[in-house]
Amino acid sequence: MILWIVAALVFLLDRWTKSLVSTHFFPGESAIVVPHVLWWTYVQNTHGAFGMFGSQPVLLIGLALLVLALFAYAFRDAVRSSLIVRIAFGGIVGGAAGNIVDRLQHQYVVDFIDFKNIWPNVFNAADSCITVGVIVLILASLRAERKRPVAAADTLTKWAADCGTGSSALQVR
Repeated sequence: MILWIVAALVFLLDRWTKSLVSTHFFPGESAIVVPHVLWWTYVQNTHGAFGMFGSQPVLLIGLALLVLALFAYAFRDAVRSSLIVRIAFGGIVGGAAGNIVDRLQHQYVVDFIDFKNIWPNVFNAADSCITVGVIVLILASLRAERKRPVAAADTLTKWAADCGTGSSALQVR
């Protein structure tokens, strides 16, 4: 349930911020938010993430759906057992949905967050949620991987004890 609540909130935030930008700015127009650091710059982005994959909306929508399906499959067990993974995946789903709606509606994605002197690409709230969600999924995956060897070592130690060897050479620490 929390996954879908987060997805809905991210989707609504994304749609709202893009609406504000597209109604108050002309394409290419920019306004300083934090001097020398952050601008709102209205960009109609016809390309995929980081300017990749050309400007084919159908291909980009298909890729987004494929990546969502792959993530859902890869993290299916983690989604069931981890609240943080459900929240992260909700951010990814909500962000992807926001960008997909833009492509269906306009044939481009509305981008506006611009760190001109720090980052070369302009992006939006959906992109931010997708990026943070992916980072959290990677960290959760690494954490799970780090836990697995400990569990395997415990299993090996138990097995050695059950065999009645009594040999400390078989105990893994």
